[in-house]
Amino acid sequence: MPAENTPAEGVPAEGDEIEVRDPVSVPDADGVPRRTTRRFPKFTRDTARPEGAGRAAPGDALAARQWPIIAVLGVVAVGLLVTALDVFRIGTILIGVGLLLGAVLRWLLPGVGMLAVRSRFTDIVTYGVLGTAIVLLALMAQPDPWLQIPFLKDTLHYTVSS
Repeated sequence: MPAENTPAEGVPAEGDEIEVRDPVSVPDADGVPRRTTRRFPKFTRDTARPEGAGRAAPGDALAARQWPIIAVLGVVAVGLLVTALDVFRIGTILIGVGLLLGAVLRWLLPGVGMLAVRSRFTDIVTYGVLGTAIVLLALMAQPDPWLQIPFLKDTLHYTVSS
């Protein structure tokens, strides 16, 4: 019969460290993980695993896997350069097109490296909405807008005159 101050069988004594056998879950009082998995034991399963991590490719192929983000950043960089050279409308359209390119690549390709930030749906919607907004704003920029939307002009006059 164990004494009152001695721990029960399998329970670590006070001050002893609990060995975590599975970093995915927190061990219970007996040191047994509450949830075990053999799949990706170093990553949590509650959030999406990063697709941009270098697990799937060897070290020398890592740069080759990142071509989608390099393409998007390249188009955006050219757009910023053109904008800095005082061709505002063309430069900002290129920036928006770069984001739209990101949405298309995220939609079509199964692995896009670091272009993947959230879920596929969230990335596509975010890149698409931001790219479309930037392109439309660039087309409507003054002076001499390339795109005129009549109800926006009427809305502006109504809000300013009231």
